[in-house]
Parts: sequence; structure tokens; C-alpha cells
Amino acid sequence: MNESTNAALPKVVDRAIWQVELDALRIREKAHTREGDAIAAARRRLPMVEVDATIRLVGPDGPVSLLDAFEGRRQLIAYFHMWHDDHPAAEQCAGCAFYNGQVRERSYLHTCDATYATFCYGPYEQSVRYRDSMGWDVPWYSVRDSAEALLAGRQVGVFYLVCYLREGDRVFETYWTTGRGVEALDNNYALLDRTVYGRQEPWEDSPAGWPQH
Repeated sequence: MNESTNAALPKVVDRAIWQVELDALRIREKAHTREGDAIAAARRRLPMVEVDATIRLVGPDGPVSLLDAFEGRRQLIAYFHMWHDDHPAAEQCAGCAFYNGQVRERSYLHTCDATYATFCYGPYEQSVRYRDSMGWDVPWYSVRDSAEALLAGRQVGVFYLVCYLREGDRVFETYWTTGRGVEALDNNYALLDRTVYGRQEPWEDSPAGWPQH
């Protein structure tokens, strides 16, 4: 049964024309990939800054040090999760839930000597119940009393993705990002960017009539 949705559609061409246009786009895609590789290479060459390895976090067994959060591995990737005191799960940060909730299978990170953990601004007992209610199992720590020391002048309460390196008993911060930089945690956007309607967000450059929610 043929059914029209009256939705805006791309123009229809034969396969040969379609392939020519796709091949032209592929040149730009490959250039974008190579530029991403070059940026990652530059990121690996950034200097680093030492962080106090004894900064206290709160985990399932009580206070621990930043060094303990590495779980014996050399690298630590920490997501700073926003928190609204005494609000139910449905009223917590939707963006943090969207990003942080996607980091589920971590075995490959572990083979690369990297630990992923959540540093939540909320109190441990309350915020870990939220984690459990969401069905997540990521290592979870409260940085309620240590966020200012960890962020060293950056705004407390904002979500960040921060990378650390351990050298013996010393800890160094090697990279941090916020805003759209945390899209590294997500696969939904990367997949939707390859579809005809994209992310369907108002800021996107889409043809007139494309769905935007």
C-alpha cells in the first residue's frame, strides 16, 4: 500500500546521478576524518598540569582519593554530572542523562588502560540511587566537596568531560571540554547525522520543511 506522509523529501534521481553526488560528498567526509585525526594528534601533544592526587571523592565505600578512581589504570576519563538537590529523577539534568547514560560497555576502554567514571556534584547516597534507578553501572563518585579543587577556577555545576593521566602516585590533567565537546560520549547524533532528516534540531542547516522537534 502506497501511503504519502506529506513530509518534505529529497529530490529523486537515478542511481548514477545519486552516486556522483555521494562521491563528491565522500571527498569532504574523508577530509573531515583526516582533520579529526590531526586534531586528535595535536590533543595527544598538549602539555599537562598536575592535580593533587589526594583530593577526596566519595564512593561506595566512603571517602577515597582521586588516585583511587583510576582503579589501577593509567588513564581516567571523568564526566562531571550536574545535580539538582532534592529533585526526583525526572527533574535531573536531561543532557547529563543523555550523554552519561550511553557509556555502558567499557571493556575496550579498559584494554587501553583507561577507566571511565562519573563525578557527580550531588551527595553520594542520593545521587547513586539516581544512577541505580537509571539502570547504569558506571563507577560513581560524589565531588560535592571537591569540585572546586578539581576544576581549579572553572565553573562548578556545569558538565565537563575531563581526562587525567597517572604517573605513579602523581595525577595530571591532560584535557577537558564542555558544551558540544561532550558529544564524544554519544552515538545517537553520529548516526542521525548520516540520515536524511539529521538530528531534527532547530539550529541545523536543513532544507525548508524538514522535520525539527
